[in-house]
Amino acid sequence: MPSPADLYESVPGAPDVPTGLPLVILLTGFTDAGSAVAGLIEHLQATTEPRALMTFDDDLLLDYRARRPIMLFDQDHLTEYRPPHLELAVAHDALGQQFLLLSGYEPDFAWNAFSRAIVDLVDAFQVSTVTWVHSIAMPVPHTRPLGVTVSGNRRDLTAVHSVWRPRTQVPATAAHLLEYRLIEHDARVAGFVLLVPHYLADTDYPDTVIAAADKLMAGTGLVLRMDEVHARGEDFHARVAEQVQGSEELLQMLHSLEQRYDAYMAGRDEDGDDGGINERDLPSADELAAELERYLATRRPGDDDKQR
Repeated sequence: MPSPADLYESVPGAPDVPTGLPLVILLTGFTDAGSAVAGLIEHLQATTEPRALMTFDDDLLLDYRARRPIMLFDQDHLTEYRPPHLELAVAHDALGQQFLLLSGYEPDFAWNAFSRAIVDLVDAFQVSTVTWVHSIAMPVPHTRPLGVTVSGNRRDLTAVHSVWRPRTQVPATAAHLLEYRLIEHDARVAGFVLLVPHYLADTDYPDTVIAAADKLMAGTGLVLRMDEVHARGEDFHARVAEQVQGSEELLQMLHSLEQRYDAYMAGRDEDGDDGGINERDLPSADELAAELERYLATRRPGDDDKQR
């Protein structure tokens, strides 16, 4: 078994980092409904100028057969190898505030050693807070704000932001284990689970990136630039609204979800199933989701303008 220190190496010429920064954790893997985590990683890479401090060893952490690296092939030869990437970087927000960013793939192997490595790094950098985000599919409507479940030990954030507080068993992610170990270590930790409309879970849904960023800002005090994502979200909602209005089945599904969501948020539980957030009564949800996904996949930017 590898030791925690075997899992990563420092980047030559890495910048000096002050102690006491917040740590943001974004790991793609088991579930990423609406591409919330992948989309936010891409956005932060483009807007926060992250500078790598440590890179993690793919050979020790990654199952290549489950998540195959990308090779570029040009006619008769290979031109580039693009393995997945997991790194700890220092970045800065729109106000110049620095933060640590652990982003990339969720490790497949050595979770215990990986969690010990992160705990050691949290100690070494005297991290002030740890905040992480992931997303799951839920039978909720896209016409309402994205809900969230909050975990961790920051009760102030749970009280304000957590709209769904189940008692259940869940398949663990590496970030869950990190949260568990960090709390044992007396770190201040908050995890935000976004509840994404199930019929949009397989799309690149801009609202998930916006919501993930909002929760990170609430947990860290950072200020992130989101104008470009908001613009994409407006276009996405316009295309979804066009498809929904053209389908009686989609309208029926949406109205049913809206009624259940509103009843739950109002504190009413008329049918005894935790506010009615349950898929069993939805009309052909999987088929409707596939129909909507196919529609969005075939629509290109500018299609609406061409039809006017």
